[in-house]
Amino acid sequence: MTTSPADRATELRQLLHRYAHEYYVLDTPTVPDAEYDRLYRELEAIEVAHPELKTPDSPTLRVGGAILPQFEPVTHAVPMLSIRTETDTTADGALAFDASVRRELGLAESDPPVNYAAELKFDGLAINLRYENGVLVQAATRGDGATGEDVTQNIRTIRQIPLRLDSVGAVPGILEVRGEVYMRRDDFEKLNARQRERGDKTFVNPRNTAAGAVRQLDPAMAAERPLSFFAYGLGEVVGWDDMPLTHSGLLDALAGFGFPVCVERVVAQGGDGLVAFHHQIGAKRDTLPFDIDGVVYKVDSLNLQRELGFRTREPRWAVAHKYPAQEALTTVEAINVQVGRTGAITPVARLAPVFVGGVTVTNATLHNEDEVRRKDVRVGDTVIVRRAGDVIPEVVGVVLERRPMEDVPGGDLFNPVQQPKYTPFELPKTCPVCGSHVVREEGEAIARCSGGLFCSAQRKEAIRHFAGRRMMDIEGLGERYIDNLVELDYVHGIADLYKLTLEDFLEMKRRGDERDGITPETVLAGKVTTKWAENLLAGIDASKKPLLARFMFALGIRHVGESTAKTLSDWLGSVAVIRRTPEALLRVLPDIGGAVAESIADFFDEPKNQQALDALLAAGVVPQDEHAPSAKLRDKLDIATLYAALGVPKLTETRSRQLAEAVPSLAALAAIDSASAIGLPADVAESLLGWLDQPGHREHLLTLDALRTELLAAMPAQSAAEGILAGKTLVLTGTLPTLSRDDATAMIEAAGGKVSGSVSKKTHYVVAGEAAGSKLAKAEELGIPVLDEDGLRALLG
Repeated sequence: MTTSPADRATELRQLLHRYAHEYYVLDTPTVPDAEYDRLYRELEAIEVAHPELKTPDSPTLRVGGAILPQFEPVTHAVPMLSIRTETDTTADGALAFDASVRRELGLAESDPPVNYAAELKFDGLAINLRYENGVLVQAATRGDGATGEDVTQNIRTIRQIPLRLDSVGAVPGILEVRGEVYMRRDDFEKLNARQRERGDKTFVNPRNTAAGAVRQLDPAMAAERPLSFFAYGLGEVVGWDDMPLTHSGLLDALAGFGFPVCVERVVAQGGDGLVAFHHQIGAKRDTLPFDIDGVVYKVDSLNLQRELGFRTREPRWAVAHKYPAQEALTTVEAINVQVGRTGAITPVARLAPVFVGGVTVTNATLHNEDEVRRKDVRVGDTVIVRRAGDVIPEVVGVVLERRPMEDVPGGDLFNPVQQPKYTPFELPKTCPVCGSHVVREEGEAIARCSGGLFCSAQRKEAIRHFAGRRMMDIEGLGERYIDNLVELDYVHGIADLYKLTLEDFLEMKRRGDERDGITPETVLAGKVTTKWAENLLAGIDASKKPLLARFMFALGIRHVGESTAKTLSDWLGSVAVIRRTPEALLRVLPDIGGAVAESIADFFDEPKNQQALDALLAAGVVPQDEHAPSAKLRDKLDIATLYAALGVPKLTETRSRQLAEAVPSLAALAAIDSASAIGLPADVAESLLGWLDQPGHREHLLTLDALRTELLAAMPAQSAAEGILAGKTLVLTGTLPTLSRDDATAMIEAAGGKVSGSVSKKTHYVVAGEAAGSKLAKAEELGIPVLDEDGLRALLG
């Protein structure tokens, strides 16, 4: 059924009145500006085609919203009128305005170009500041253009706004300055961070937050909001004898009075100058510290402004030239998850296509599980989508009143009971790409796929890391070759690197060149070069006998860097032991905290990672320096120490020692089912029994007990003689004559020492080479011994 123009006009008026009330009065808009503008333009078109449908209450006759009854009304001595908006976001919009001005002024093509003051269109709340004899006496909102609201007390809290004017010359007796109250993006982010810390609701965007702050009934609350101000025009003026003759001159004068005036402004010559300014600001729009939705052009000469006058309630001498809307409404068709190259799991909203930010958007990030729940985004929801420049589109908020609902039992025809049709989003427990389990570390917002070695989404990153110089050091295997090996389906896992042949590499190169439309000169000459592929194969083969620490680092386990990998190697001695070591035992190793131990255990708990590791070993990749567990591990395997590392609530180190006396083995603890056998206070015993009854914990104790017995049997009777640098910390700085940084580090660590990246009071020696910098100065300041390369060699004997 087709809606008549009269019915549609009535519907549009109702919608626009409602949205204007939400925006201007309640400060809680439910639709973005782009949606309001679209409906406004539709109503305008109907009224132009059918003038008889224009009513006295039409939103097209209004300038702004109604005042709040809680504020005193202020009648503007000079109405605060709006300017026309040019919705053609291309260069033609600027050229059309210039052509209109020249036509109104009767200028010929041969006449000089018109000068324009070009400035930014800020996204905030318009304010009129009234100064009498240089003192701020009143601040008022725009309101409906004729009458606004007295918000003086709130405006006084904005430190950028002067309470008394500074001027070298005389100050006008009456000066009304108009401008925009806004909130910087960084201030907005800090405000939301504080809100989250307090457990309060966060704000949707800087514009609405600024508007709400200005219209707070309690000035103390307004003072908590980090508001800013830009001056851009005048209202009533009395007694300004040397008033400038141009708009740009007025802005300079306002800056001289002490008002903040935006520096992003120019005097542009003619239409070409306006086009250049529109393009220049558009290019830097997303890097500005505050939001804008366009630029404003004004004829610079005040005399010409008076000559041009007004069209209805809009000046002929000014226009706002917009950019593509950065927010729009659409609906959520599905919520999926994407797996990033590092395993990060990101919820993504699949959207009904919508044009926003200059492109058609069909997907928008929801960031993480907490964000989805905080915004309560569900399938079927109408949402506000934002896209700024090249930033990935995101869902800003949900229009809850449009959420799909369904009837549920318990109601009747006149009082139905309803609930949302779709349930809240739940993060999957397994990776949608590879099926590995998903982990989310305590204190982190991002969940991750645990299948780092297996997951195809992480394949390129895993290989890139594995082949790196400080890991397996596969010479020549750069990013371009890795991309081709994965994209052209030659490598499905890291172990596949060791199955590649010369023919594979040559074929990969040929296919990659064909895909990219490249024909190498050697091919044109009828030759096929093979040296590069032979070198790559040699580099891969040379990596088959790595040091154990490098191998562990190369696996890409989250939080495992060079230092942690070396700890695993030194203390546990072999891949076979490391891959079976449970979290509790990892926790007791030096420099491995709870988060790192959990990450290592999670990695090896994933069967697909174990399969990938088996494939590597089967391909002949075997660390060359595997050894028996360190004898130093014996103290770490003390029963009380392991009890304390289990992570049982209330089981402190002291209670762990008491428990070890009553229950002297892990296997015995696994069999406990009565508090009386534990020998601990009731609350601690209850906590321990609760922990034991959780799935898998008793089995975990039996596994740990068996591994402990195995390690004690395998380790040597006593530690090998410790190096001369045992317990010492050294710092390397500058370039040594013959030793590389890696060589010097290896020598120090072989002697039992530790290499640190920064100098402190705990540093024992600083080894300094050529071009040593601030670390050497710090050492001299603290009186720490400084060695050169010869001194280091002498120290090491």
